[in-house]
Amino acid sequence: MILNSLYECLDFKCCLFLICLLLLLIDMIRNKDPSNFPPGPWPLPILGNVFTDVNYKTVDQLIEKYGNIFTLRNGYDKIVYVSGFKMVKDVLITQGENFIDRPISPLFDSLYKGRAGLFFSNGQMWKKQRRFALSTLRNFGLGKKTMELAICEESRFLLDEMDRQKGAAFDPTILFNNAVSNIICQMVFGQRFDYADHQFRTMLKYISKSIQLEGSIWGQLYEAFPGIMKHLPGPHNDMFSNYKLLHAFVREVVIKHKAELDPSEPRDYIDSFLIEMMEKPHETADGFDEQNLVPCVLDLFLAGTETTSTTLCWGLIYLITYPEVQEKVHEEIDRVIGRSQEPSIADKANMPFTEAVIHEILRFGDIVPMNGLRVADKDTTLGECFIPKGTAILPILHSVLFDENEWETPYKFNPGHFLDKEGKFVRRDAFMPFSAGKRVCLGEQLARMELFLFFVSLFRKFQFSAAEGEKLNLDGVIGVTRTPHPFKIHATAR
Repeated sequence: MILNSLYECLDFKCCLFLICLLLLLIDMIRNKDPSNFPPGPWPLPILGNVFTDVNYKTVDQLIEKYGNIFTLRNGYDKIVYVSGFKMVKDVLITQGENFIDRPISPLFDSLYKGRAGLFFSNGQMWKKQRRFALSTLRNFGLGKKTMELAICEESRFLLDEMDRQKGAAFDPTILFNNAVSNIICQMVFGQRFDYADHQFRTMLKYISKSIQLEGSIWGQLYEAFPGIMKHLPGPHNDMFSNYKLLHAFVREVVIKHKAELDPSEPRDYIDSFLIEMMEKPHETADGFDEQNLVPCVLDLFLAGTETTSTTLCWGLIYLITYPEVQEKVHEEIDRVIGRSQEPSIADKANMPFTEAVIHEILRFGDIVPMNGLRVADKDTTLGECFIPKGTAILPILHSVLFDENEWETPYKFNPGHFLDKEGKFVRRDAFMPFSAGKRVCLGEQLARMELFLFFVSLFRKFQFSAAEGEKLNLDGVIGVTRTPHPFKIHATAR
């Protein structure tokens, strides 16, 4: 009896051992690297390197250890990280056609219910939708004087809100979110929202929180093990609930637009999309249907809000931290524009120092440190490494903006990076905060216009400072975007 029980126990342990051994062998065979594949830290069986934290703070250590091209396994999926200006340029521009598509993303497939929208779509849908979005936004002012006037008008609302603080300390983040978002909202929704609009402010909070979670360990775990994570509690579930509310918000706007639609007078991007659906023949793969309209609108709404408002926040932090830079910006604004006249884009050519400061804020602020994933369309090489077809690639923008071979003082806030010996503005090839190539940020032109006009309007009217005795935190909060820690400032009328 005892021998039988012992035999059964040993038999069970042997079976368990054999099963584990078999799983390990399958894992080794399945994930065997081809020759000359980029190196990386040893992955745990099945789990891979999912617990290796990769963000703008830790990526430099991995680059130092494994070189400009290294590999990490996220569950069963391998991701090749590419760093440094030359290597990133090779991926985004030189071999851009080979790395133009996005790989499958369980997280964003769940958030967007499939390969939809402007950011995560591929192939024919991506080409058609990107082309349509660019042409439509141009029709509603992108790059035109009408858009410049709209930004200047929104600047007045923003300055009035700051005036209402009467010199008291306040957090400008929500005000910047409202102001910047209102610009894209006018082109997409056909309206701006009052700064006190509760629903709108709530939507902006959902956007900020979701973007932070997407870039956290919770987002990485969901990407690696979606089948398990979707059944587990945790902060990652907040992303899905937030996106449901954002989708519902956009759907309500679309329903209202359909009811009020006049095909002869489109008011915005949503009207134009609905008219395109009704009046022009399209293949299903083009994505001109209501199911795809909502994620396209969401992509424009998110992209047109978060990064530019975050850049303005970093701008205040850096110019408060470096008061001599703020003083020189004030001096140039007073000399070129004066305090009674509103800025215009035409002033940019006469304001090289201010233009250099804005570029340095974008570089040093490191707003989107990592970039979006790409996938190799065919076998290729990067440097001396072999990259098989289907491999996910992540070009690290942080490594370009802080490349010691490209910048004189990469880890110092230095507007001189963009000035020559005569004080004239100079462009730098390694300036890639908006990425590069065919997938370059859709809203780059709008963002540049907004940053200049909002930035000059703010510093034309106010002197910014921190509370007495307080030092602003220059570290960022880890997420898809690098955002400042909560902070408060004083805005004193000049």
